[in-house]
Amino acid sequence: THKRQQQYRRASQAQPAQLQHRHQHPHRNPATAASSEVSYDQPPKCEINGKEAISALSRAKSKGCRQQIAEVYCRHKEGQLMPEAVTRYCPIEGKVNVNIQWNEDSADGLPSKPVRIAFVLVVHGRASRQFQRLFKAIYHTSHFYYIHVDQRSNYLHRQAQALASLYSNVRVTPWRMATIWGGASLLTMYLRSMADLLAMRDWSWDFFINLSAADYPIRDNNQLVAFLSKYRRMNFIKSHGRDNARFIRKQGLDRLFFECDTHMWRLGDRKIPNGISVDGGSDWFLLNRPFVEYVINSEDDLVTNMKRFYAYTLLPAESFFHTVLENSAHCETMVDNNLRITNWNRKLGCKCQYKHIVDWCGCSPNDFKPSDFHRLQQTVRPTFFARKFEASVNQEIVNQLDAYLFGPFPQGTPGLNSYWESVYDEPDGVASLSDTQLTYYHSFARLGLARAAASLQGNQNDHSCRYFPMGHPVSVHLYFHFDQFQGYLVKHHATNLATSKLEIMETWVAPKKNFRLSTPAGSTSSRLQFAEIGTEWDAKERIFRNIGGLMGPMDETVGMQKWNKGPNVTVTVVWIDPTNVIAATYDILIDASAEFTHYRPPLNQPLRPGVWNIRILHNWSLMAEIRFLIVPLAYNKHQPIKQDDALKLHNGPVKNSYMEQSFHGLNPILNIPVSLAYVEQAKRNAAMTGSELERWVDSLVGELWEAADVCALGPTACPVMQACAKSPWSSMSPDPKSQLGEPRSDGRIR
Repeated sequence: THKRQQQYRRASQAQPAQLQHRHQHPHRNPATAASSEVSYDQPPKCEINGKEAISALSRAKSKGCRQQIAEVYCRHKEGQLMPEAVTRYCPIEGKVNVNIQWNEDSADGLPSKPVRIAFVLVVHGRASRQFQRLFKAIYHTSHFYYIHVDQRSNYLHRQAQALASLYSNVRVTPWRMATIWGGASLLTMYLRSMADLLAMRDWSWDFFINLSAADYPIRDNNQLVAFLSKYRRMNFIKSHGRDNARFIRKQGLDRLFFECDTHMWRLGDRKIPNGISVDGGSDWFLLNRPFVEYVINSEDDLVTNMKRFYAYTLLPAESFFHTVLENSAHCETMVDNNLRITNWNRKLGCKCQYKHIVDWCGCSPNDFKPSDFHRLQQTVRPTFFARKFEASVNQEIVNQLDAYLFGPFPQGTPGLNSYWESVYDEPDGVASLSDTQLTYYHSFARLGLARAAASLQGNQNDHSCRYFPMGHPVSVHLYFHFDQFQGYLVKHHATNLATSKLEIMETWVAPKKNFRLSTPAGSTSSRLQFAEIGTEWDAKERIFRNIGGLMGPMDETVGMQKWNKGPNVTVTVVWIDPTNVIAATYDILIDASAEFTHYRPPLNQPLRPGVWNIRILHNWSLMAEIRFLIVPLAYNKHQPIKQDDALKLHNGPVKNSYMEQSFHGLNPILNIPVSLAYVEQAKRNAAMTGSELERWVDSLVGELWEAADVCALGPTACPVMQACAKSPWSSMSPDPKSQLGEPRSDGRIR
């Protein structure tokens, strides 16, 4: 045993170094790549020799984007892009900060001439029910609502248009932009929205407030209106409150950025213009109409040059309005408070999570949880909104806040502790799905049909609950109950074999338990609470964004472990593929305070389809096991997969090796039998297509998922199938939290 242990230790200790080596991909140094190697429509007007610009050119995907980068770089190099000096119109030296008196009671009674607010709702993603719930909480007939939906969020755009059709004081922007995090397009979108609002002669508003779908009010409309009516001359904007030179460096304001191909490219350094002080902070603000008119209509030196300067700035909405306000004749109206509470946890929120879209490291606030509720009730300073909230992460905090503001929903309100979020809707088109998703959703639908058929087991001749699947899914939702993921809901068509009629049904598939803890409680290694394999790990919220872990052969899998506090412990993680090949093994040192660990072993793809096994060991003994599925793909580029592609994708990695190092010697030590029969069967499986492949997919999916229930959307011949509207889990069941209705006599809908 001692010899085996030594042998095993050598293999697993070699691993981290091995992994480290694998991460150093042989990229050529972009700084040494000559810009002449890059293809353009027209050659650049200057020699491009800045290493950041060369790097951007080597990474930009479209020729048009490369052309624009070269033009911007050359114009900047020739001094034509940035203003050297800008006029300051503020009559006061230094920073103005107006002090306002606040107490909770003063914000109650409505004033004689209440202000009217233009809410600009900037939304993206698919959380339509959360968006509707926010809208319901802030809606009043005397205010105005202008909704901008990101260009890439067509489902949400359809929902927003349907919502706008119900209320005369709600409009959706007739134009849409892809507003990336930190992008110049975000400022363009705000300026364009402001111009639109000023041009609407029938909307007489006094204040501009921007909100996202991740915001929620923490005081009611009347309190907000009373407060703003008292301070109608003021502009509420939050400044960074740090040393200014440090802020400029951290924010990248002294760097030149350019946005194209939905990416912010860093192109080099630049100087801050003379004559003004640059300021910034939060990009959530409340601005009064006179200042908005000034920003949109003025052609003075400050406004025109600041629009020039901020067109090439990272995170421009976090600084443009601050700088213009502070240097303009409106400077004495600046209140250093944007009337919001934001949940900053910089240790978790500053993980460079936007590197794929921005050449910079940025921070992002965390979601509020029920334990934060006391913070939302603070009365020290005036606050009317809080962010961020995500119902798919935690809905309970929104329920608490909603009950605090408007009183609780009546006892027994349906759907109160449930949350549904769309992941697919038929008008999105099947091309919006990955082949992995398409494979899973079809299999989920077939699991539902098998459950329906099994419901009439007593009579073999009764076909009233037997179905033949038809076409792609109609819609797919995630379903949560009491903030726990309950599974996927797939709406689909099927032909009833007894009547030959097409029926629409919804199938609920729930995940089976695939994590097993082996550690006896009380042992030193019992710190492990949970472990999971998935993709799209969000280090900020510490969850997998690919909820339910739908993974295929070309996915980059991440192993995550959740720990209790306790003594330092070293564990070994072993990844075993469906044919008992040990794909990877590595050690993790968990220090006393660690709560989460995660690691992505750099495995060669494609990963072999089938049920994988992960073992977590401590001092040779098993702590826990996890099973996860790499699904064989029934589709390739949204078409049924052909044999050539199936053989390429389903045969495991080339040369059967997931890494340069083989862990074959560990099989006998870990008591994992190497079986030729497994390998032969895997080869046969890899050649499957058509209905044979579907049966294999369903048998694998059925190992980790089960059809919990099926319901009918319309008439059905199956006597035991309930109507979806009466099935509390169904996406068609009542959800009063987010359902919209007619405004009441007090102007509100909540």
